[in-house]
Amino acid sequence: MRGIQLPLTQTQKVRLQKTLEQLESLSSKVNSDASVIIADSIPVNHEDGVLKGHGTADLNGEVVATLCGVVERVNKLVYVRALRSRYKPEVGDIVIGRVAEVAQKRWRLDINFNQDAVLMLSSMNMPDGVQRRRTALDELNMRCIFEENDVVCAEVRGFQHDGLHLQARSRKYGKLNRGQLLTVPPYLVKRQKQHFHHLEEFGVDLILGCNGFIWVGEHIEAKDDMVEDQVSQSDPQVLLHNSSSLEEQEKNYTILEIRKYICRAANAVRVLSILGFNITLEIIKGIIDLSLSMNLDIHEMLGSEFCVLVAEKEAERRSSNKKKR
Repeated sequence: MRGIQLPLTQTQKVRLQKTLEQLESLSSKVNSDASVIIADSIPVNHEDGVLKGHGTADLNGEVVATLCGVVERVNKLVYVRALRSRYKPEVGDIVIGRVAEVAQKRWRLDINFNQDAVLMLSSMNMPDGVQRRRTALDELNMRCIFEENDVVCAEVRGFQHDGLHLQARSRKYGKLNRGQLLTVPPYLVKRQKQHFHHLEEFGVDLILGCNGFIWVGEHIEAKDDMVEDQVSQSDPQVLLHNSSSLEEQEKNYTILEIRKYICRAANAVRVLSILGFNITLEIIKGIIDLSLSMNLDIHEMLGSEFCVLVAEKEAERRSSNKKKR
């Protein structure tokens, strides 16, 4: 059943199989003609001088697919976009990474790509929040900002000669603390208008990284950009003292109730990953509410019965949404 690895009883297998068939029948048929499997023929007009791209091949004068996916056409170019593939960065993507190396004027981040991404010292806000030129002292104190194994949120800036570059020039980007980092297949996270979410009723922040890294953590209030205006012209040692005091403040413990909600949200993401469903804020909140209404312990959310129940609820939700249309 779609590669789902769960210890299911015979009854649960029948229920899950029925639910997956119902979900398949409810899926949109808009791109059904464009969906292809390996060796399917792709209709093209050879008189237009078609360019065969990724996932296509020429066989006996016909263009056939070499991948399972969706046929895409850009002018004369025809290619197949695989449904399940590695993360491919695009400019503007919100990504989450883990610092792998602190180098000269830059950090190298693991972002679940085939190469490490680069975050330049000049491409991020300084801890004092002041827009100024980076000095030699800033370079010496780079580990006071990010060090190895820190989790960082950033935005894809683009490809340059030395690799993929990121930028973190907004207050919403930067180091992530007091939470969990989850890894899911990147194709389960679709590009949306909003990837930063605040679950107010639970006091939890949720960041859906396009690269398959998802952050679930305690809600942190955004800081004012002008807080440190008075310090902008002061001695650099004052800035170092302020940054160290900020680090001491961040060592405060998260209260138990918030930690429980963080674990529930993280388990909701894990359930969606196990089932192979797209990960969205609406579905995550629905799973959390379902677990609370059933009075389940946090560890019971990863049980087979709850996973089957989530699949059934998702089928009901999609069915009701289709009827409303």
